[in-house]
Amino acid sequence: MWIIAIIILVILITGFRIIPQSRAKVVERLGAYNKTLQTGLHYVIPFIDRIASDVTLKEVVKDFEPQPVITKDNVTMQIDTVVYFQITDPKLYTYGVENPVSAIENLTATTLRNIIGELELDETLTSRDIINTKMRAILDEATDPWGIKVNRVEVKNILPPKDIQEAMEKQMRAERERREAILKAEGEKKAAILIAEGEKESAILRADAKREAHIREAEGEAEAIIKINNAKAEGIKVMKEAKADAAVLKLKSYEALIDVANGQSTKLIIPSDLQNLTSVASVLKETMKGDK
Repeated sequence: MWIIAIIILVILITGFRIIPQSRAKVVERLGAYNKTLQTGLHYVIPFIDRIASDVTLKEVVKDFEPQPVITKDNVTMQIDTVVYFQITDPKLYTYGVENPVSAIENLTATTLRNIIGELELDETLTSRDIINTKMRAILDEATDPWGIKVNRVEVKNILPPKDIQEAMEKQMRAERERREAILKAEGEKKAAILIAEGEKESAILRADAKREAHIREAEGEAEAIIKINNAKAEGIKVMKEAKADAAVLKLKSYEALIDVANGQSTKLIIPSDLQNLTSVASVLKETMKGDK
């Protein structure tokens, strides 16, 4: 009797279930859905209640195998995707579809083929964000009856055929060489412009210096001429104030004649009264004696 009681007690105790965080269990009673056990302590009736499924509520990441797809311009390539999804309703996940992960994989492959079939090769290679957005929207809507929410879809790799890859590499290499040539030409152009501007500024500075030197030289000569003329004018003024007679004036003219003769002139004009030179010299001699 005690043994039966102990066995019954053990069976009843085994009916307690502790559900950890981010987990859920679907319970069937006599083969029909009964309830979903969330985080915490629960009790199920032994032999009557059954745990139909134990699911995780965490976000699940599935990396699917590459799928062959054909672009709009008839290029076959391999594309593999990564799907991030989360179970929001354990009941729908359990009873909505058989093998939900396989269903998501097949749905991803067919959706990817439909989207890529509307794009050409170049658009496929440069439109990953558009592909990801379209696939996420389609998969999220399609998996709602399964109790699954698709959070993100990422195109992991796009593998064109080998000949297409080689052509693309050649094109990229040619593009890099073209850009390098353009940058080199622009650098040489800028260098030539800088050299020309430097030579221009140097020529301007030299011209300014030469002009300034000529101005200073002209100003010096003008100032010298002015001083010479002022000196001559002052001499004439002194001679006038001294009331110089004709003899002195004649003497000055002869001195000027001597200066002309000492110059580079090839012709000399002799005054007509040169024969009076002796009388003029005598007058100068007497004048000098009087001054003494």
